[in-house]
Amino acid sequence: METEVINGLLTLKINMVQAVALGVIMYYFGAFIRSKIRFFVKLSIPASAIGGLTIAIVAAVLQYNHILSVQFDSTLQNLLMIMFFCTIGMNASYKLLMNGGLMIVAFLSVCSFLVVLQNTAGVCIAKIFNLNPLLGIVGGSMSMTGGLGTAGTFGSFFENTLGVNSAATVGVACATFGMVAGSGVGGPLAEWIIKRHKVITPHAELNDQAEIDTEAQSSEYEEVGDFAQEEGVIPTPSDEEEEDVVSGPHLMRNLAWLLIAMGAGSVLSFYFGKAGIVLPSYLVTMIAAVVIRNIGDATKIFELDTKTVGMISDVSLAIFVTMAISSLKLCHLMDLALPIIVMLVIQIILVLLVAYFFVYKLLGKNYNSTVMAAGFAGFGLGAMPNALSNMQAVTKEHGYSMKAFLVVPIVGCFLVDFTNAILITFFANIFR
Repeated sequence: METEVINGLLTLKINMVQAVALGVIMYYFGAFIRSKIRFFVKLSIPASAIGGLTIAIVAAVLQYNHILSVQFDSTLQNLLMIMFFCTIGMNASYKLLMNGGLMIVAFLSVCSFLVVLQNTAGVCIAKIFNLNPLLGIVGGSMSMTGGLGTAGTFGSFFENTLGVNSAATVGVACATFGMVAGSGVGGPLAEWIIKRHKVITPHAELNDQAEIDTEAQSSEYEEVGDFAQEEGVIPTPSDEEEEDVVSGPHLMRNLAWLLIAMGAGSVLSFYFGKAGIVLPSYLVTMIAAVVIRNIGDATKIFELDTKTVGMISDVSLAIFVTMAISSLKLCHLMDLALPIIVMLVIQIILVLLVAYFFVYKLLGKNYNSTVMAAGFAGFGLGAMPNALSNMQAVTKEHGYSMKAFLVVPIVGCFLVDFTNAILITFFANIFR
């Protein structure tokens, strides 16, 4: 660590290796706090947010009182960011989409429509307050549908490449609020739909014929469910009871393909730049990963394990998000308080309207679509854990929905992230 006086304020400079080490320490600090305070678990607030915000708040207090300023070297943070997006691309198997049927395509289409609405609303609100329209995208799908991971990732890109001041800070603040809101509105929305439309739930079916109908309906998705379990998208009973054990060679093979995809993305990004085509490095890398994954699936020359790639994704995302949040300049939020509040209120209203009119009404007007609407509200404002928590709360009260627990995780775990990244890039290029 080095210290230097900058603009009359003592500044502590943390290099890239120290920043990673601090990120790991604060992640486990956040995990410890999360295990002791049930509130964080109930709202699905991740350990990375708790640990990262602790550092960010301490740094903001020190800087506000002109005691100390902290600067982080983000070199390895950016590397972890690219690795995370690469894992998203590696999970985008065409086989899963083809086996999922029309319901997955329909649900993904609704989610993509929400992304467009969120960004459009965000840009309009930003213009009303005479702010950079790109800041509206930060408060749109980047932090809402994207959650903390995408907010931290794109926040750095928006600040360093597009010159949007406080993008990372605003993105993480909106994403944190969204996770709380997403956990709070999904369950009540489902309860309101069930009561208003007198939706028939599994627990309300009292005769044998209804039970037969329920079993028949579930059997339609049995084959797809087995496929999704094999791909690691939804857990098998053994996954819940036993911890996954991955051998060193197996981990190395999957990590090797990720690193190859990252290298290929870097080369492609360089030549795109020379040709005058400006694309973010994370997007090019993600596309390279998609190509590699699906070449392996089609040719059977090599095989990628979704569970192992998911583990690498979890590790890179956890450390990256902790580092990204730790380096936030929270003092910058003060001048943007009113626009952020207005933006967040509008985003909640949008998600609830789309969940009701498009997820519930267009996807069946039944119990399955009701549970899906609760899950949609969860990750439309926060993240996939919020969606699962919402659906579990509803099904615990009214009965299980196999269809909802198949479709929502498949779309929410990586298909929406992939689509969201492309649409954010599209909007950013329009309003940059």
